[in-house]
Formats: sequence, C-alpha cells, structure tokens
Amino acid sequence: MKHKEIPSFPSPIIILVRPQLAQNIGMVARAMMNCGLSELRLVAPKQSCLADAAISASSGAQSILEKAKTYKTLPEALNDVQYSFATTARTRDMVKPVYSPQKAAVKINSFLKVKAKVALVFGPERTGLENGDIILSNALLSVDLNPVHPSLNLAQAVLLVGWCWWNTRSKIPEKRVSRMASQSELNNFLIFLENLLRQKRYFQWPDKEERMVHNLRNIFVRNELTASEIKTLYRVIKTLSGRKK
Repeated sequence: MKHKEIPSFPSPIIILVRPQLAQNIGMVARAMMNCGLSELRLVAPKQSCLADAAISASSGAQSILEKAKTYKTLPEALNDVQYSFATTARTRDMVKPVYSPQKAAVKINSFLKVKAKVALVFGPERTGLENGDIILSNALLSVDLNPVHPSLNLAQAVLLVGWCWWNTRSKIPEKRVSRMASQSELNNFLIFLENLLRQKRYFQWPDKEERMVHNLRNIFVRNELTASEIKTLYRVIKTLSGRKK
C-alpha cells in the first residue's frame, strides 16, 4: 500500500517525551498528518513507533512514523532547536511566558519565516512533563479548558495545537533576521556560566543548588537570544571574571 506523502513546507517539530503506548504514538502521527506537521521526535519511548499497534493507529500516516527520530534525553532532542514550547495543563512555579495555542501558532510562524527550528514538547500520557523537562523550553503552551477536567489525551493535544498552527500558517508577520541561538549553543553557555559560578562558590547551599540553577536557566531560556547575543554574553562574563579567552 502506498503511504501518504509527508508535507514538505516548514512546520514545527513535535516531540513526545517518554510516550507510553505505541498506539498513542500512531494516533499522534495521524493528527500530525491532518495538520501538515511532518517531523516527529521521540524521547525514551516505552514502545517502538513502528510496532503494529502504532502503524495501525496512524491510519495512513506511517511515513511520519518511519521518519521519526528517537533520542535518549530531551536535551538531545532539542539540541538544534531555537525555540520550544512545553505543553502543560497545570500552573507551574516558574516564570515563563504562557501562550494559548492560537497565540503560539502566530509566534511559531514568525520563527519559521526566518528558518528557525521550533518544537512543541508533549509529556507522557499519564503524568505530563516534569519540571526538569519544562525548564528546557522557552515558553509554556496551555489550553484553556473546563477546569474540572482540563486534561487531553496525547493525540487530542497534538491535534488541537496542530490545527491552530495550520489555520494561521499564512499569517506570518515580519520578523528579525538575526539567527536565534540553538538549544545547544544556549546550553553550552549555561554550563559555562554555572561552572564559573561554582568556582566562585555562588552555590553555597547544596540543598538549594538545583533550585538556584533552575531559576538561573529560566532567566536566559525564556528570552529569545540570538547567536550573536550569546557570544556577547560570553565576552562580558569572561571580561568580568578576568579571562582573556
């Protein structure tokens, strides 16, 4: 049987973190094909995306499953991404911009216009994303639903967000042309900064270090830093710390 072709136009990347069931991965692929989404990344999936259950549930979207990439960790999956949205139904104790699917769609298109890679990150079916996952994303994406029962299943969430993007893809505003920093570039800078702060004994209380690191990372991750701005921050910090290179 001939598979349906994956759309070739730019679209956001869908990342599923620790998905539980192959059937759910297949239904996500179907939802993606409905909305013109083409790239699927899986982080530590419990079952294969090419299992019979996944292929059957994809209902003709097997080509997305065949091209899906698997990663051990979320940082690896985000390595080449410039901006990512963490989807969540719960209020989080961290300062990040929060977007509705509609507003996120417009922002996604503004990034795609300048060929930046954008990702939508979805958590496991039962628990959703953990704080350690969310800290890696630039912004939160939350759907305003009945507060008594706000949860969606994985495919529903992808379909809803994907549909909002599909219906705004032609309404792309003008955007700056400076290249945004990739997750890898930003992460390398943060590791450099954190190591330097450890040398200066900034993290004096071991029991509070994780929280302090999260707060520090949030300051930089939630902002849309360009590659040039990252280089500037390197030079500023090296100058202040007395390092010439």
